[in-house]
Amino acid sequence: MGLPRIPAFHADNGTIEGLENGINFGSTQATILSSGRLGFQGLNQQLRQAYETLQLLQLQLGQEKAQEVIESSVFYLSLGKDDYINFLHPDSSGARHRFSKEVFTQILVNQMIRVVKDLYNANVKKIVCMGIGPLGCAPRTLWESSRGNDSHHPSHTSSNSGAGSGWQDCMEDVNDLVLEYNALLSERLLDLNFEFPDAQIIFCDVYQAMMDIISFPRRYGFENVNRSCCGSGRYGGMVGCQAIEMACDEPLTHVWWDFHNPTQAVHSLLAESAWSSKPLDICRPISIERLSVPYSV
Repeated sequence: MGLPRIPAFHADNGTIEGLENGINFGSTQATILSSGRLGFQGLNQQLRQAYETLQLLQLQLGQEKAQEVIESSVFYLSLGKDDYINFLHPDSSGARHRFSKEVFTQILVNQMIRVVKDLYNANVKKIVCMGIGPLGCAPRTLWESSRGNDSHHPSHTSSNSGAGSGWQDCMEDVNDLVLEYNALLSERLLDLNFEFPDAQIIFCDVYQAMMDIISFPRRYGFENVNRSCCGSGRYGGMVGCQAIEMACDEPLTHVWWDFHNPTQAVHSLLAESAWSSKPLDICRPISIERLSVPYSV
């Protein structure tokens, strides 16, 4: 898109000059559900910040011009990964003791749909919702499985990536959770497109894209599909990335950066695919590039 790095919301100086290239309400380890932990901005807090920004636009640009800017802007939502990480580790969250897997997924999707509707009611007409990647293939999950952790009761699935490529074990039950969330969110977003015909709401399937990368790594320039670049122990999943000195020498060849996060190389590939549908067609019903062009009913 040719835009500079988007500043975080808390770095904005309260004027529209800082908004012309976009704004980032995101936070490390942000969750859909309120975590109660200081320093982590959940979905509801980010929504409040978005409302504050929309009000700022109205105050400084006037109602008509602000509405034009809002309706032409693309809002990008990417959450849920850390909700499931917390859910799958009972020492991190009480959610697993209160909800079944199915109910927890329903709660997360309902919250995402509520926020999309709230944004639409604030005149937001272009929304991107990202799915969750294959957490069952992440180094931390593989390490916990390898040490006989009973918290997941794992059943494995193996995907042979073909001649000359890698071979990967993933935890099927963890990936099934992610797949259920992605499928339900995608279905509900499709319904919203019919409910709000003047809006464009797209879902990007990060899971399927990453599974293609993991299954056929050399096709995309990767070599290591199951060990983190920055971590130690088996799969690099025992001790997390405590310092940059722990990082591997060739991060561009790794799929995973740390416990659960892909490397910058994977993120770049996913971003290009979400934008242009190449080399991976991951967003539906249209790409972010098509979403970004002027639209009229």
